[in-house]
Amino acid sequence: MSAVIDEDPRVNGIKTKIRVVPDFPKPGIMFQDITTLLLDPKAFKDTVDLFVERYKGRNISVVAGIEARGFIFGPPIALAIGAKFVPLRKPKKLPGEVISEEYTLEYGSDCLEMHVGAVDKGECALVVDDLIATGGTLCAAMNLLERAGAEVVECACLIELPELKASHLLPYHGYPLLGRDRLHGKPLYVLVEYL
Repeated sequence: MSAVIDEDPRVNGIKTKIRVVPDFPKPGIMFQDITTLLLDPKAFKDTVDLFVERYKGRNISVVAGIEARGFIFGPPIALAIGAKFVPLRKPKKLPGEVISEEYTLEYGSDCLEMHVGAVDKGECALVVDDLIATGGTLCAAMNLLERAGAEVVECACLIELPELKASHLLPYHGYPLLGRDRLHGKPLYVLVEYL
């Protein structure tokens, strides 16, 4: 589901503040730069407000933000809906005991970690990141939370890049998987979609 479908006028304002940087960090990549959105207090507030309006009153007790840009949107959403914020980090960034989840990228692999005891069994969780492309990072985040006993209610991203299919995975009806197809049926809420 996308906020664009809802035709909220704030979405267009948000979209105009996201800068696309060609060939970064390597040739052929069209990097979606959200730092320009963060420079505009109204667009930044509208972004957070749209997420808060969606999740307030849904009994979400955990907002899990994926390093690093999920740390920008996750904490204000968590505060506004009365939930705790749980950072999901790259390896060796969290002190103390952690659980880990490895995941496959287009070329290679990576890992997310979360503190042991950060979530309790039965808690309802929201996963927040800035962008979904192939869906690998969101899947790893969901797996971490579910292994700890939380129920992932939904994933929320500012941007979706549906043209970046998970082509290295098994195809779905003969076509490469979209990132959202990898979320095991969990809903995905996106504010801005780039085709």
